[in-house]
Amino acid sequence: MKTPHRESVLSRAARILEAFSQDDPALTVSEIARRSGLHVATASRLVGELVAHGFLSRDADRRVRIGVRLWELVTRASPTLSLRDAAMPFMEGVHDVVGHHVQLGVLDGDDVLFLERLSAPAAVINYTRVAGRLPPHASSSGLVLLAHGPTDLKERVLAGFLTAYTPATPATPARLRALLAEIRRRGHAYCPGYVHAEALGIAAPVRGADGTVVAALSVIIPNDASAQTVVPVVCTAARGISRALGMRDTPDISPGM
Repeated sequence: MKTPHRESVLSRAARILEAFSQDDPALTVSEIARRSGLHVATASRLVGELVAHGFLSRDADRRVRIGVRLWELVTRASPTLSLRDAAMPFMEGVHDVVGHHVQLGVLDGDDVLFLERLSAPAAVINYTRVAGRLPPHASSSGLVLLAHGPTDLKERVLAGFLTAYTPATPATPARLRALLAEIRRRGHAYCPGYVHAEALGIAAPVRGADGTVVAALSVIIPNDASAQTVVPVVCTAARGISRALGMRDTPDISPGM
């Protein structure tokens, strides 16, 4: 892979940082060079500079990983910090009730980015993780955010390829469009088996001070008949987070099916 001519040092450094993932948190310089498309010598030089600034660190075996300094700066200036702080008490309350997974997701580009997740050792299967992403058409959080999101985002998603994780996934434009209208009407998403047949997602919108939807609170629980009893819990907690963010006249979110 060739790097763009006259690419800035900052752009090259960004591509090095983007080479890491949750599945591969530690890489060799050669692996970083391959993933970033940089010459090994260039990658080695930039990695050395990033290590010197604390943005990357080296293990005892010389493998490279994201440094604590980068985490410190990101956490200190994160625009999602107040959202997470407002949500955590409510998430903990929901987790005490459901005993499985409780998540907070936001839109980032055309994906759902999960800011926080509370779980338990024996919880039902769940593909999401903190700082993980999912396409919005498949997850309960994504469907809530998509239903209340900008029109251009909806049209891009509807026009794109809709991955079918299971037979229940809304993977056709017609079905997805109808589902988004239903979510706006009833005020929450109820998604049995959309990502995994054994799991069911329920999500409700979290609104900011101006009433716009800024996040989605969701739970991932077993896909069984008792799941419907969790809907009021999620909707009530989402309203609580909205009020904590300054939303005074929170729209009535009916938990009815």
